[in-house]
Amino acid sequence: MPTIPYPPFKTVGAIHELPLQQIKYPQYGRVLEDFEEGEVFCHPRGVTITKGFAIEFATTFMETNPLYLNEEFAKAHGFKDLVVSPLMVMNIALSLGVQNDSEKAIANLGYYNVCFTKPVYPGDTLRSLTKVLKKQAKEGKPGIVTIRTIALNQKNELVLQYDRKIMVAASGKKSNPTTVSGQPFPDTPTLTVEIPEFKSNPPKNLTGVGTYFENFNVGDIIVHANGRTITDEHFPWTYRVMNTHPLHYDRLYSTARTGAMSGEPIVYGGLVFAWLAGLASRDTTENALMDFGYTEGYHTQPAVSGDTVYAISRVLDVGAPLAAPINAGVVTFQLIGLKNIRPKAALEKYDVDLFIKENNKKDLGKEKIPEKIFEIERRVLIKKSA
Repeated sequence: MPTIPYPPFKTVGAIHELPLQQIKYPQYGRVLEDFEEGEVFCHPRGVTITKGFAIEFATTFMETNPLYLNEEFAKAHGFKDLVVSPLMVMNIALSLGVQNDSEKAIANLGYYNVCFTKPVYPGDTLRSLTKVLKKQAKEGKPGIVTIRTIALNQKNELVLQYDRKIMVAASGKKSNPTTVSGQPFPDTPTLTVEIPEFKSNPPKNLTGVGTYFENFNVGDIIVHANGRTITDEHFPWTYRVMNTHPLHYDRLYSTARTGAMSGEPIVYGGLVFAWLAGLASRDTTENALMDFGYTEGYHTQPAVSGDTVYAISRVLDVGAPLAAPINAGVVTFQLIGLKNIRPKAALEKYDVDLFIKENNKKDLGKEKIPEKIFEIERRVLIKKSA
């Protein structure tokens, strides 16, 4: 490695000599005018995931699947190492894009067509790119931008692809760019998913007995017992997964806003999703081999520090078992998130309305549920018991 002489310090000029006309105010994020259909944004930084970081995420967000916690268990199922939680992969991929996509956004409107195509392991380095799919502008109102984000590992292999919609305000002019755009975007019209082949007889005594493929039936409603009170821990975790939106950790910023998102800093939605999935995991996904992905996902109400979140799952579909040697089948769940009300009480209070999508409530003449904070559909590959 080359060397240079150590540069000596120089005396700083007197305070009255400061050129105040040269003050700069860097801004990040994009207003509506900055989005052009077909444009590709290259997101800054990227993250190398260590084993300690992966396990800390899995335990903080209450994952129970041993694939994310137990290296030998993962290897016995055909993986080359401990598997990084898909919710961690998604949180990092989304958060890396916030500076480009949504740091000035008014709201994240939904997740669509989320697909995990390849396992991520400790030691992998993730980076992400985003392509603008559609921009809808309305005179005098915020616009809706649909984007597609992909995450690539250090070998430029696709590990995640998803779409989301964001609400963005117009400012009347374009912003100065802060990152590179125009990068190649590997569009993949037909996605494939890499799944493991069992290399040995994996241990069966590290998970519960009621979470195998054959234990799930269409129509099952699973009320998850535990809740999780979110504390100010969400502040550091927001940036630990690289999210730069000040709404999640800048109290002066959040209290200066108006409307439903004003007040205390809002818990970053990806973290809320991860806690809800973790709360549901020992009843639904602790025997999962792959989290295939999610769609039609919405944060229907915000959460703040001090809120206690709960989860309910409903089985939407149970597919036929896959062909040998893959001894597993696909189960589709609806995951519902609640705050500050126990699931049993919510079911008694709202009955089937709890499972109706909040975006459909107005057309049905129904009121939205204030304690309902999240809803999404997820598809999971779950192994059979024998």
